[in-house]
Amino acid sequence: MNFPENLHYTKDHEWIRMDSDTEAVVGITDFAQKELGDIVYVEVETVGKSLQEGAIFGSVEAVKTVSDLFLPLAGTITALNPALAKAPELVNNDPYGEGWMIKLTVTNPGDIKKLMSAKDYSATVA
Repeated sequence: MNFPENLHYTKDHEWIRMDSDTEAVVGITDFAQKELGDIVYVEVETVGKSLQEGAIFGSVEAVKTVSDLFLPLAGTITALNPALAKAPELVNNDPYGEGWMIKLTVTNPGDIKKLMSAKDYSATVA
């Protein structure tokens, strides 16, 4: 499985990439998409809302299950990946690229230090 070094990870199998001091992109890991199977729908109705770390920001529906999505860091959700409406399988095909889920303005960027590195995350799913 692939766990890029430039990302931070959660125990709930989300990843976060800081694109600036406060702007971030969030998605689910390669491990999570493989566990879920074929993704058929991504629902995020929290765009524009401020949420706490660990809050449910949406859900992902696969052929065999529905799973909640948890926010890695507190902040305001600023965008949903528009491509997922017509092509939710992007999450399966490219979870760290075209399959990203949301953009987020992070409340406290220093909190990123609480998340796992690629090495630490890899050890939790091995």
